Amino acid sequence: MEMILRAVAIYLILLVVFKIAGRRALLQMTSFDLILLLIISEATQQALLGEDFSVTGAMLIIITLVVIDMLFGVAKKYISGAESMLDGSPVILVVHGELQNEKLKKVDVSCDDILVSARQNHGIYQLEKIKYAILERNGHISIIPEESES
Repeated sequence: MEMILRAVAIYLILLVVFKIAGRRALLQMTSFDLILLLIISEATQQALLGEDFSVTGAMLIIITLVVIDMLFGVAKKYISGAESMLDGSPVILVVHGELQNEKLKKVDVSCDDILVSARQNHGIYQLEKIKYAILERNGHISIIPEESES
């Protein structure tokens, strides 16, 4: 029972930590971030297993984490507002070439982040050519270009 409680506690702590870190952390993952994730995974593994390194203990923890994740998935599906609370909601960062500065500050995204996404996905180099830029729940920035005048 102790292992199940540990798994629930670690899951909730990681949920809160990554919610605080925000979607921008997903957007701009560096090699140091990967190393940090590996360190977090090692610390999490030690916290979850404690002194029990048995296969049975590991399977119990894996099942507990998957069940918790499934329960959150069901909650997001059937409880109004749960998805927005857990995953956030898309945020419009640019409207017809105009930066939405308050929203940019709130989600900690820069104009450069938007332009990088615009260049990589659409070959757009100017903010004015962006109809909408949207920070998605997964941390990526979707770009909708202005209609070209042909």
